[in-house]
Amino acid sequence: MAGEVALPIGVSLSSDIEYRAGRAKPYKARVRWIDPVTKKRPSKSESFAEEDDARGWVQRIERAAAQGVDPLTATMSLSEYGDANMPLALRGLEAKTTDPYMAGWRKRVVPSLGHLPVSMITNGAVDRAVHAWIADECSRSTVKNSIAVLVRVMEQAVRDELIDRNPARVTGWQQEYKRAEDELDDPRSLALPDWFALTTLADALVERSSGEYRGWGEVVLFAASTAARIGEVSGCRVRDIDTTEWTWTVRRQTTPSPGGLVDKGTKGKRARTVPLIEDIRELVERRIALADRDPDGRLFTGPRGGRITTAVLRDATSWDEVVSKLGYEHLRRHDLRHTGLTWMADAGVPVHHLRKIAGHGSLTTTQRYLHPGRQSVVDAGELLTKHLRSPRRSHLHAV
Repeated sequence: MAGEVALPIGVSLSSDIEYRAGRAKPYKARVRWIDPVTKKRPSKSESFAEEDDARGWVQRIERAAAQGVDPLTATMSLSEYGDANMPLALRGLEAKTTDPYMAGWRKRVVPSLGHLPVSMITNGAVDRAVHAWIADECSRSTVKNSIAVLVRVMEQAVRDELIDRNPARVTGWQQEYKRAEDELDDPRSLALPDWFALTTLADALVERSSGEYRGWGEVVLFAASTAARIGEVSGCRVRDIDTTEWTWTVRRQTTPSPGGLVDKGTKGKRARTVPLIEDIRELVERRIALADRDPDGRLFTGPRGGRITTAVLRDATSWDEVVSKLGYEHLRRHDLRHTGLTWMADAGVPVHHLRKIAGHGSLTTTQRYLHPGRQSVVDAGELLTKHLRSPRRSHLHAV
């Protein structure tokens, strides 16, 4: 780890790369230096799968040492670098500002970007992280504070000459946030129109992925029918399914983390139960059989048995290309959830029941799915006309 050995600033380094056959990472890169105080010769090493990566590691440390920067910081992850330099990054701020900044660092920046080396933080990586925070329905001030602390940490990296410019100074996120807010105000506009459109999409995705794995289409059908997030579909285990009452208890979701994909609790931190409609019950039974009816088996996996994410689904099926060809350029994987909730609302599911199925923390969020369609408005007008023309209404008017 970066904190295990402290290098004097500006030391002269010697380096070598050793090839060790038979290992997953056979190239061992090592740097040595002479401690000016103790005169001892400590070293630092890392192993790599490719020789070019090993040479790049050595060059970054040598460059950092020549610039007068602690060479070990050149290989630090963002999380390690931020923790080591946070007092410098936040200097001059009052406690009332520091507290929300640190919350943004711990809860959003580190989970999204903390595993990346400082030198690998790009505008694109920050853009994707910010979009994910917005899509996760974080408030505007929460997003602002998270970006602000990232900007300060990366500005310190610029001063340390680890990077040439600050990639966290992203622009346009407010407009992106406004777009997301507009979508949440009218989530119905993001839904597929009917079951035929959904099955057509599922079949097209399977066909585009060479037609060798039906699972991609089944994931899409299951997600829309249950109004679930793709991560929740990935986290579904056989024991979560009740084939007697035909319900699914949503207990967990698969999500990216610094160490790779992990399963954690649902977004609302509470389990919820959703119905399994007749149209997907045969599909569910088939998936249970494929999992050998193992209670801990995943109901849905990738073709090689791995966990799935929205990004995996997109890449494996050429999602963007398929939805554009079908005329749904706006459609994202998360819109399968909007589709399911819209259909349930149109089917007459009471709003307080719909809220529990969706797992919404606020009833206001659920009510957005109840916006009447055009036919509902026409029907409402006809009902009002009949009411006003009723004999009782005419009698009261005459009196």
